[in-house]
Amino acid sequence: MDRDKALREHLLYLLRGGGAHIDFESVVADFPIALINERVEHIPYTALQLLEHMRIAQWDILEFSRNADHVSPLWPEGYWPAAETMANADDWSESLEAFRADLKAMENLIEDSATDLLTPISHGEGQTVFREALLVADHNA
Repeated sequence: MDRDKALREHLLYLLRGGGAHIDFESVVADFPIALINERVEHIPYTALQLLEHMRIAQWDILEFSRNADHVSPLWPEGYWPAAETMANADDWSESLEAFRADLKAMENLIEDSATDLLTPISHGEGQTVFREALLVADHNA
């Protein structure tokens, strides 16, 4: 059994929504554009704000995993759009496409056999690409 290959396949399964209650694409498929700026009772964020938070967090984790010069946004304000942010269909589509592109880039990083999944990232504090991929999968689930 090739343990490295199996580990990568498990990570890709999780990144692609496997094991989640509902995967990302199922959530956003046919999402009504008219509702992207609406708040649901007892939830302080709109669909657009949640999507943008997911996009920003995923981008940050990806860039940290592959770029020693990356500087993360300030927490928490850098990970959320402004509360009054209003979007249109183009904004929604752009955010979706950026989210998908960064997810694919993380998948590519995991698929690349040159990526050492378990050695600590040189510019981190003990984090590994394995841990960062799990973080993306968990945050996106």
